[in-house]
Amino acid sequence: MANSFGVWIWSALLIFAFIASASSDESVAEETPSAVLTLDASNFSETIAKHPFLVVEFYAPWCGHCKKLEPEYEKAASILSKHDPPIVLAKVNANEEINKDLASTHGVRGFPTLKILRNEGKNIQDYKGPRDADGIVEYLKKQVGPASAEIKSSEEAVNFIDEKKVFIVGVFPEYSGEEFDNFTELAEKLRSDYDFGHTSDAKLLPRGDTAVKGPIVRLFKPFDELFVDFQDFHLDALEGFIEVASIPILTIFDKDPLNHPYVIKFFNNQNAKVLLFIHFSEQYLDSFKSKYLEVAENHKGKKISFLLGDIKASEGAFQYFGLEESQTPLIILQENDGKKYLKPNLEPDQIATWLREYLDGSLTPFIKSEPIPEFNNEPVKVVVAYSLRDVVFNSGKNVLLEFYAPWCGHCKKLAPILDEVAVSLHDDADVIIAKMDATANDVPSEFQVQGYPTLYFSSATGKLLEYEGGRTADDFIDFIKKNKDSVVESTQSDSIKDEL
Repeated sequence: MANSFGVWIWSALLIFAFIASASSDESVAEETPSAVLTLDASNFSETIAKHPFLVVEFYAPWCGHCKKLEPEYEKAASILSKHDPPIVLAKVNANEEINKDLASTHGVRGFPTLKILRNEGKNIQDYKGPRDADGIVEYLKKQVGPASAEIKSSEEAVNFIDEKKVFIVGVFPEYSGEEFDNFTELAEKLRSDYDFGHTSDAKLLPRGDTAVKGPIVRLFKPFDELFVDFQDFHLDALEGFIEVASIPILTIFDKDPLNHPYVIKFFNNQNAKVLLFIHFSEQYLDSFKSKYLEVAENHKGKKISFLLGDIKASEGAFQYFGLEESQTPLIILQENDGKKYLKPNLEPDQIATWLREYLDGSLTPFIKSEPIPEFNNEPVKVVVAYSLRDVVFNSGKNVLLEFYAPWCGHCKKLAPILDEVAVSLHDDADVIIAKMDATANDVPSEFQVQGYPTLYFSSATGKLLEYEGGRTADDFIDFIKKNKDSVVESTQSDSIKDEL
């Protein structure tokens, strides 16, 4: 969507939306009064100042995933209200105009977004737990306790260290000093992502050298080598180690909820990403998986991450990339700037060769684009990925371009206004009003599209501005007249508007 790393945030949100939609279908009867606090811009600061720990859901009434979460969130709030001390859950309608600045301040880019606010809002973390009531309750109970739990017996080690999850243990001869302080500081920072523990006796731990005295960090994980030790306690080094060691060499994307946290981490890391989509039910799965894993192992530490996705779990990813099931087995690589490379109908023995060709620079990037319309006679001109550069950057025209989504209510409301603007400026040969479906076309890296509608103005001389003004026809017309440049006469410039 947007350039650089933002594209993967949006991919993660899209995948996470699927995860949310796959959660429990159970519902609870609405309670009166609701156990969830309703907040808005008028009472938000006052409310968080009263609570050392508060969970806030930013939602939109039209959002299907928000509606799916609502009964689970309500049920969890009711249970947690009886916790000692009570754990408070709240919600903010981020679709209301009064709350949009509040949502922006808290980095809300999709719905639902949940935030954990600690210390009267001074420490804000993303909620990264389950979306069913029982999972929410279990996750938040851990969040209100110590960031790192002391392990004093083998029984506690068994109870704390879940063999199906990442768990990080610090081994220290004594609970003081720079190493221990840095470990506990990082545990507090990363507690919404990982479970932490500490002990003075490595013999209590289920795997690894039992004779080690520490200080040392041991990361347990349910994949690859099962545990890794690390002894550099500088905060940046320790955090980097955890981030790298907690991602599988090959991430599996299927309907198993235990794999979903690793899928989110895969999409949120800053590496180039290779995704192989196949039917997990097919007989060729093992052949593909062994060849793909071999390639992934050979590229470990080379800033490339690998994911193997089951078609049945990947509908959202297919929609995002503009792919068809008939193209599978299919491999796609996306760089941080959004540039993509694609090979459909793949054979197992082609994986290593295809990646080598990418690294050699011999592959042609894939562009997701609708066809260029044969007829483009409406006042607002349709732009697609294939035509955007010619219309916006190379036409020598002043272009107001809307990036929209077909399902977006605000976009639908804006459509007749832009039609009015285009009709009003029809006789101005220097101006084009255009729109592009950003869900069906790749957005070039020059644009930051993090919500809909997003509007940009490109002047005839190449000056690019994001439009952040009013939404009336007069607002748009005044902006265009103020910012447009005179057009330098050329054959292409004179003909482009007529062609559209």
